[in-house]
Amino acid sequence: MVLRKLWHHRSIVREAWHRTMAVANFLCGLHVTNTYLCTAALAYGPSMLPTFNLTGDLFLAERLSTRFDKVRPGDVVLVRSPEDPRKLIVKRLLGMEGDSVTYVVDPKNSSRCDTVVVPKGHVWIEGDNIYASRDSRQVGPVPYSLLEGKAFCKIWPPKEFGFLGQSGMKNPDL
Repeated sequence: MVLRKLWHHRSIVREAWHRTMAVANFLCGLHVTNTYLCTAALAYGPSMLPTFNLTGDLFLAERLSTRFDKVRPGDVVLVRSPEDPRKLIVKRLLGMEGDSVTYVVDPKNSSRCDTVVVPKGHVWIEGDNIYASRDSRQVGPVPYSLLEGKAFCKIWPPKEFGFLGQSGMKNPDL
């Protein structure tokens, strides 16, 4: 009896099945795109001033550069926090493995500098606002495997929409 009722409504069942599959395909495509190709992320707080606003900017980060070792000093990168793996942070990449990086140890209280050589398999990251950033100066070199993507386009606020360059780079000689 139930099968006979379904048989009479087969066009409705067929359409429901097709729509369900279309939604499932869309969600799978969205997951693959977000995980492996490109993702949207939010940068807020003072650490990346003036590249990103204090109140928050939405940007796109592509994930292929980190997988194929195509990030370079000066790039703004999306990083899994070495202190809290549930968080993603945004910083500027300043040194790759083998690079010597000179940094101001405590810019609020002195101008004392220190130099480190970035160890194999690590990178050196800093916020553009060294006075209000928790970065490699405090936690040391960050494993390359924590890099999640390279920021390439600011999409919010609309008046600042556009591609990110290396304009905020601290040391253009790198």
